[in-house]
Amino acid sequence: MAANHGRMVLVAGATGLVGREILAALLADKMVAAVHCVGRRSPGVSHAKLTTHVVELSALPALPKLDDCFIALGTTIKVAGSQAAFRAVDLDAVVAVASAARSAGATRLGVVSAMGADAKSRVFYNRIKGEMEQSLARMGFNSLVIARPSLIEGDRAALGQSDRPGEGVGILLARGLRPLLPANYRAILARDVAHALLRSVHAGLPGVTTLLSGQMQGG
Repeated sequence: MAANHGRMVLVAGATGLVGREILAALLADKMVAAVHCVGRRSPGVSHAKLTTHVVELSALPALPKLDDCFIALGTTIKVAGSQAAFRAVDLDAVVAVASAARSAGATRLGVVSAMGADAKSRVFYNRIKGEMEQSLARMGFNSLVIARPSLIEGDRAALGQSDRPGEGVGILLARGLRPLLPANYRAILARDVAHALLRSVHAGLPGVTTLLSGQMQGG
């Protein structure tokens, strides 16, 4: 853990379910010296070691020197309004943040992707997630951790996010069928995803590590 002392960390997506949990854990971590948040709106958190940068992710300014980066950006095609708008968030914005972090010296990156991510998939959502993963893997981070959660449980209303009826029904079904479902298909708490991602990034294993949903349960 000594290697983590005084680390400078960037977070994108701190207004979302998983990003909020990542931010809270980083602010409580004595091994983290400073946290910088980037996004179109503030996460609404005040802390001595937190600096918030309200910016367009497509036009990021030069960032301070960094060690680690966490990206928890994501939307749905329904919320985004079109496939192009979805791609702009779940691929283009993620790649832009990662590239800026790498230019600022970050050597470790943790990103929230999705179960089923596959650049060759015929399903648009899965294909974009897979293309995003491939793009990050080519950036030269010493350590890249990709979290692939299933349906994520959390209080979206408390974050001012719109309801996702289909996702809500899926979570209810997953709860009822939980004993029968393989671990990777069970709904997972946002906190568990965040903590598993944090642990793996802090471990700093070289190369690419992929965390499947079942591996993150109960974290």
